[in-house]
Amino acid sequence: MKYIEEFNDPERARRLLDEIHATATRPWALMEVCGGQTHSIIRHGIDQLLPEHVELIHGPGCPVCVTPLEVIDKALEIAVRPEVIFCSFGDMLRVPGTDRDLFRVKGEGGDVRVVYSPLDALELARKNPDREVVFFAIGFETTAPANAMAVHQARRLGLANFSLLVSHVRVPPAIEAIMSAPNCRVQGFLAAGHVCSVMGTAEYPELAERHRVPVVVTGFEPLDILEGIRRAVHQLERGEHRVENAYPRAVRDQGNPAALRMLEEVFEVTDRNWRGIGRIPASGWRLGDAFRAYDAEHRFDVGGIRTEEPAVCRAGEVLQGLIKPTECEAFGTACTPRTPLGATMVSTEGACAAYHLYRRMNAPAPQGSRVPQEEMNPVG
Repeated sequence: MKYIEEFNDPERARRLLDEIHATATRPWALMEVCGGQTHSIIRHGIDQLLPEHVELIHGPGCPVCVTPLEVIDKALEIAVRPEVIFCSFGDMLRVPGTDRDLFRVKGEGGDVRVVYSPLDALELARKNPDREVVFFAIGFETTAPANAMAVHQARRLGLANFSLLVSHVRVPPAIEAIMSAPNCRVQGFLAAGHVCSVMGTAEYPELAERHRVPVVVTGFEPLDILEGIRRAVHQLERGEHRVENAYPRAVRDQGNPAALRMLEEVFEVTDRNWRGIGRIPASGWRLGDAFRAYDAEHRFDVGGIRTEEPAVCRAGEVLQGLIKPTECEAFGTACTPRTPLGATMVSTEGACAAYHLYRRMNAPAPQGSRVPQEEMNPVG
């Protein structure tokens, strides 16, 4: 309770907001990188409390949202095989592939199981030596160490029936891609505290210097985010572009040395496709040569699957911060959490899901359309 109360103190929030209002004299556009931060911002109305000329742009920091369509289809292809127990975190089950999702595969008889840790999948492999157990290893730098540990343990235990379908992505190359885009409006970043708790801050000073943008590492509570915004606005007003750690209770500049050693041993950096964005050089991890035998993509020969994103879904523009979710014509009508067109509406960290949960009344209804009454009811 101590930390819940400490980082949701309304009086401290008012003081931070007053300082932001007093400091910001010009229009500024900041991007929060993490989808968890996006949900906190929208849930608490932080963006609506800021000065009108300070805009928050929602970035691609939702690991479920940026997992490429082709990887979802690879997961589906593996999950339907009768010899496979396919394990995943629950938020991946309703992410749409080309023509179905993992939840439908499960409903049609596929052995798809929700687990809470890759070590749960490892235990299933130990208990089911006659089955192939595959864990869907997605996420940013935050989840990668646990997945690396799982495959490291599988090799140590001699479990030949365990493998990972890997789709790990890295934040700094994504920031580089966003800042290098010709239509980029971002002038500063709120970096994700949980990512930096693993990786540290060493990769950010070069980005801040090259693109002349402040990077402030923040947490996820309202006061964390407001403090990050305050520091970023102060830097912008002074013409500065430094890396600041506004989340010292969790982040050290050097990161987590044990986790970094595990990542270096198990994974190697690779180019990676991001859903709705495209290919970003050196933006992901794959299993290194020493662990290639545990790579499900190679084990099940699904590397050749290629896909095309549905044109009606504008999730890619949302992920790049080019539009807000409510600017998509399908938002709240053709695309809802029950009938999602893209992962940003399904994921618990997706920007479209956040707006649908907290802001769907703000979405302009298409001419001649009527929002179903069930979608108008308050949440819960």
